[in-house]
Amino acid sequence: KKMADEEAAYIKVIVNAVDDSVIKEQQCPPTADISTLKGQFAPGVDNADVQLSYNGENLSDETRLSDISSAGVQVQLTLHLPAKLDQVPKASSVAGDNRVDKSVSFQKQDGQAPAGEKGRLQHSKSDSYCMPATLSVSVDDNKKVLVFVQKCKFSKPFLGGYRHKGTAVEYHNAGTQTAKPSLQTILSKDIVQRETQTYFTKNILQQTISDAATQMSKTGCFVSSKTDKVLYAGKYETAEEYHKKRYDAVLVIQRYVRRWLAVKYVEGLRRERKERLIWETEQSERRKTEREERIKREFARRLNPKTKEDFEVLYHALEMWRVEELQKIRDTTSGPEQKAALCELLEQEAELIASIGKHKVLADKENKQRVTHTLLDNMSAPRKWISFDGGTTEMSTPYTVRAQQLKELYQTLSTENLTSDERLDALLSLKVTVSEHNCKLTQEIVQLIDREADLLQRGMVGDTLSGLRKRILTLFLQYIKTPLFNPAASAHIKVPADPSLLKAKVHYCRSCSSYLPSTEFELTSNSRVVGHCRRCKELDNAARSREDHTLYRALLKEIKISEESFNDGSRIIYLFQESDIQHLIESVWASQSVLSAAMELPELVLVRWDRREQWSPWNCVLLTRDEAIAHEQLDSLERGYGKALVQKVTSRHVLAKSYFTKLPHFKDQMESKVIIPPLVKGQHRVVSLN
Repeated sequence: KKMADEEAAYIKVIVNAVDDSVIKEQQCPPTADISTLKGQFAPGVDNADVQLSYNGENLSDETRLSDISSAGVQVQLTLHLPAKLDQVPKASSVAGDNRVDKSVSFQKQDGQAPAGEKGRLQHSKSDSYCMPATLSVSVDDNKKVLVFVQKCKFSKPFLGGYRHKGTAVEYHNAGTQTAKPSLQTILSKDIVQRETQTYFTKNILQQTISDAATQMSKTGCFVSSKTDKVLYAGKYETAEEYHKKRYDAVLVIQRYVRRWLAVKYVEGLRRERKERLIWETEQSERRKTEREERIKREFARRLNPKTKEDFEVLYHALEMWRVEELQKIRDTTSGPEQKAALCELLEQEAELIASIGKHKVLADKENKQRVTHTLLDNMSAPRKWISFDGGTTEMSTPYTVRAQQLKELYQTLSTENLTSDERLDALLSLKVTVSEHNCKLTQEIVQLIDREADLLQRGMVGDTLSGLRKRILTLFLQYIKTPLFNPAASAHIKVPADPSLLKAKVHYCRSCSSYLPSTEFELTSNSRVVGHCRRCKELDNAARSREDHTLYRALLKEIKISEESFNDGSRIIYLFQESDIQHLIESVWASQSVLSAAMELPELVLVRWDRREQWSPWNCVLLTRDEAIAHEQLDSLERGYGKALVQKVTSRHVLAKSYFTKLPHFKDQMESKVIIPPLVKGQHRVVSLN
């Protein structure tokens, strides 16, 4: 655009000779006058002898181009030279070739040229020849061209020549060359260009010439015509017939291509359907296998109960059996027969409760032993930390060494089938160990040791010493748990060394009339008082309602782990207990998936309805595990589920929010008091629903 604007600001001047032949074209500014143009188009000629005319009218030297035309317009001027010049110029300068055409003759400005010579400038050494400003050049067809000579300030070098033998005239070789540009002019130009520094190669395939020949039969040469063919002219094909044939061929190609695309599309659908069926079969088998394994685990838990959750399952199964049998008795009997059946049902229930009690005693014994061994292992474990090279460094302190000695002594004393001498050695080691401290506990242990040693020396063996040995183990375990005798136990006991710390976090249980720490009480989201302790609630549940909270407890734990993976400060879930989750599932969501209405509680999970907001009773939805995975990938809920389902879920959220009205208050308190510890470097909160 800039170049176009600059060209529009000039006037294009075309100078013609009298015979309308073009002499020169040039861009001139509008302010240029005729006198300047004469000097440019007829250099070396006096301006008074040169005349420029426009449309037949002569122009004065003071006339400007802007007076006869405007910027951006083409102007044609006619150049008139004096009569002594034979012809108007048709070239503006001498050509750059060093050779001069022999068909061109040079004349001086007065019109006289060397007689009989062409192609060289003739002069003798004695003649003082001065190159004129213009030369008139005659061409073979008797046309004359005016050539303007640009005189150089330097002396031209001698390029050789020859002498005419007949006339003894010397002829020097002439040369033409433009003036050497100055260094400033060279440096001002862009002489470093990519085109001059980059060499682009190009590969072109060409068909080389192959010689061929034909041979006909003639005298002395026989050529067989056995393989010759006779060609006959076929039917003439018009352009319309040719194009119709091509059009029909295109239609055939399109049909085959469309058939190929259709077959390919159908094969893709068939392959996707097959993969989908295989995936559904695998998922069905996986769910079936998981269900069978879950049933096996439940039967194993019922046959060999060990934890509180296992006994909850047993009591819940007992209650379900009792309700079913009671309903059957009420439907099939009446009167005295019904009373007898109820008495029999009561006896069976009592027997089952007694059997469960026996299992519970055995499980408590095993759990107590396991807890004791775990405590001793933790006390005697050396201190560990990760070193700079990624390895683990262990260090045993005097406290851990002391705990290790006490642990080994306890294991020796608890070992059965020891001989009398081995038992006496273990009792002697125990006596030496506890004699280091003099208190009521150690004195009692020493008395029991002396009593057992005396009985062993008298030959008492077998079950008669089992009670005495249990008392010694119990007192020695109490000795191990005392921080005064075992400093390593101070980090593993629940009761703090300072009793004043218990007063601030101790509450009274009205059921068992005991003062217990706050951790032994369970608070629901809508609780107003502390209520009963956990032990009393478990006893009441086993005696009355016999509900199984195992699934709700596992679901609550899974929700907490899932919320930690979001890492967005979600804290409402930490206020929930098993009973709150039970109410949310049974009363709000009717114990079934909102999409598929699946009612298998182990397969259901509570996930966020809107992933951008924190989990809460009014921002959750009950789905199966497979549905939850698909729900996590949705970008828009309305586009994914539709308005009807969104309104249904919204109504459930309103119902949940009306029940859990006290949650926002608890949330504010928790945000100001509870601090969730950050993740240790290298850990990740990743939860998988599979």
